[in-house]
Amino acid sequence: MDPQFYAAAIPAVIILGLSKGGFVGLGNLAIPLMALVMSPVQAAAVLLPILLVQDAVGVLSFRRSWDGFNLAVLLPSAFVGIFLGYLLAAHVSDAGIAFSVGVISIIFGLRRLIVERRASGATALRPGIPFGLLCGVGAGFTSMIAHAGGPPFQIYVMPQRLPRDVLVGTSIIFFAAVNLVKVAPYFALGQFTRENLILSATLVPLAIVSTWAGVWLVRRISGERFYTLVYVLMVLVGLRLIWQSGPALFGA
Repeated sequence: MDPQFYAAAIPAVIILGLSKGGFVGLGNLAIPLMALVMSPVQAAAVLLPILLVQDAVGVLSFRRSWDGFNLAVLLPSAFVGIFLGYLLAAHVSDAGIAFSVGVISIIFGLRRLIVERRASGATALRPGIPFGLLCGVGAGFTSMIAHAGGPPFQIYVMPQRLPRDVLVGTSIIFFAAVNLVKVAPYFALGQFTRENLILSATLVPLAIVSTWAGVWLVRRISGERFYTLVYVLMVLVGLRLIWQSGPALFGA
């Protein structure tokens, strides 16, 4: 019942709920918030059961809006990334992963916001399958390490400029499958302790309410504004990850 834990956990769960409700990319802010009051590994373990509950709400809301091609390309390779993350969990630096994801997020977000918005009209572009497989591995790996699979997923999907609900539904179904597969590796790593599960259970009601709130809000924002919001969030997430991981990575 540490007040400091809930001071970080409550906004983190609300952020996750809004992300699962449709604000794609916002959820990557959750782990840095939780890491202010506990280890990143424990924070990820506490949030995983909450993510599964939020995934169920999101899938129910967007079950008819998804893109089969992207799921067919990204999901199998994401499972490979999860396995690699499990194998290397004891050796890979959380700071190194977070810093790399932050840099990628900033570069991609700024490119979409500044460079491509100068064009007379945005055109849809579907990257090749090999690149999609690489992004899937990256999404699965970073999701396993720190629930930070959003940027690799978005790097492949966002240039396609899918309809808003299709983008949201594809993201929700993708990460619902990824999170479900992650249960076994986290269990094998001994992260589902009684303490962690109790902490998760206390936050589940808030998780459900915030996810429904995200569903309600995202359907009332125009498509163009929604894409702009996602790109801005990617930049902010990248800055937050670099700020959080930089001192640990470089010994500052």
